[in-house]
Amino acid sequence: MTKGRMEAFSDGVLAIIITIMVLEMKVPHGTGWTDLKPILPVFISYVLSFVNIAIYWNNHHHMLHAAHKTNGTVLWTNTHLLFWLSLFPFVTAWMGENNFTTTPVALYGFISLMAGIAYYFLAHCLTDLHGRDSSFAKALGSDTKGKLSVIIYAIGIGLCFVHPLIGLALYFLVAAMWFIPDKRFENKD
Repeated sequence: MTKGRMEAFSDGVLAIIITIMVLEMKVPHGTGWTDLKPILPVFISYVLSFVNIAIYWNNHHHMLHAAHKTNGTVLWTNTHLLFWLSLFPFVTAWMGENNFTTTPVALYGFISLMAGIAYYFLAHCLTDLHGRDSSFAKALGSDTKGKLSVIIYAIGIGLCFVHPLIGLALYFLVAAMWFIPDKRFENKD
């Protein structure tokens, strides 16, 4: 499989994930602004997940643009990432429908943590394939922001059991950290 096919497949999966998430949002029964209040947690959950999926799509695109080749290990590692991302519609809906209670928010954090770890594995699998001295490896660098994200997710999961909104706030913090596109791979060939 070529790198282009892997990119196209990944793009398709991510587009389906976003589509499923928006289809999970139900129209309120009423026509006034106050009728939107009960679905506010669902909308907030959707916004967080939409931003997260968009961040993964953006960074995945830039990272694969810098990659020159792929192999079976990369394909399976990419599929591993897509597996965790495909669970976002479920945890997004569960968290929003249950008004940010502890277990759904903690599970959202766990899925986010696992997606972050899977992305880390993919990046380092590509580094191994291209070589430690390659332009790809140099662009990836120490991946401090990626490692910090995983740590913040883990802390957020634990803090959900103190209060779920603390964990949720940390998940928003990670999204804010990545909202500006990762420039490490943009100018690499």
